[in-house]
Amino acid sequence: MKSEEEKPPSTAFKKLKNLISFKPKSLNEVSEVLQHALNTNIIDKEAQLIAEKAIRLGDTTLKEIMIPKVEMVTVDVNESQDVFINRIIESGHSRYPVMGENKNEVKGLLLAKDILPALHSKTPISLEKVTRNIKVVPENKKADTMLEEFKNDRSHMAVVIDEYGSVSGLITIEDVLEELVGEIEDEHDTGDVDELIQVSPTEYIADARLDINVFEKKFDLKFDDLDAETVGGLFIHKLGLLPKVGDRIEVNGMTLAVTAADKRKVKKIGITINKRTSD
Repeated sequence: MKSEEEKPPSTAFKKLKNLISFKPKSLNEVSEVLQHALNTNIIDKEAQLIAEKAIRLGDTTLKEIMIPKVEMVTVDVNESQDVFINRIIESGHSRYPVMGENKNEVKGLLLAKDILPALHSKTPISLEKVTRNIKVVPENKKADTMLEEFKNDRSHMAVVIDEYGSVSGLITIEDVLEELVGEIEDEHDTGDVDELIQVSPTEYIADARLDINVFEKKFDLKFDDLDAETVGGLFIHKLGLLPKVGDRIEVNGMTLAVTAADKRKVKKIGITINKRTSD
């Protein structure tokens, strides 16, 4: 009886070996090879999609997939302990960029778990002592390179800056992985449509599905004869078309900006309170 090493390779193995030895000259050729592998049952549909997405990561910049600045939940180095603890409790994240007096000054990274000992012993928290280093990367960095860096240094988050050195957003390892396998839900993805998070004294992040009545009550507003039931619906009503990321409207002294959307719907809306006016 032949050992495993002496057995001839299976047909599937031969096909896979031929597939790997092929040297494509373009992404289109790679797609054709993957399609052939699918048609010949070497790989399944899910593997094909993941492989194609992995290959195209090299053409995806961080600017395309990052969390925009207006949607970042941060801790300011000079704010009171009660203020940033309340923000941590409200948002439920595990990591927070620590910002300096200048909004583009990145001081480091705060892990929520690092403040637990002080909370337990009821001693004051020194942000300077618990702040860790954080990566600062350009928005034109490729997603595949970022994933490799995350893997090599075992980090999970980086602040993204534009060509002028200003903070433009935030990138996490989860954001990059979602480009490969689709949306990843964690224990905080409860599906709550009443999400309204305050990220600064004048800035909020709202789920586009937030009930318009909740929005009106929170900001002391009243929209008469409005044919919309959500904040996203309000945005579409005011804009007159399906919004895309970056679109803005002015509502009674507030600026509403779409921060996350796809081809079918609005997902997140940033709210900035300017000078309020009366109706």
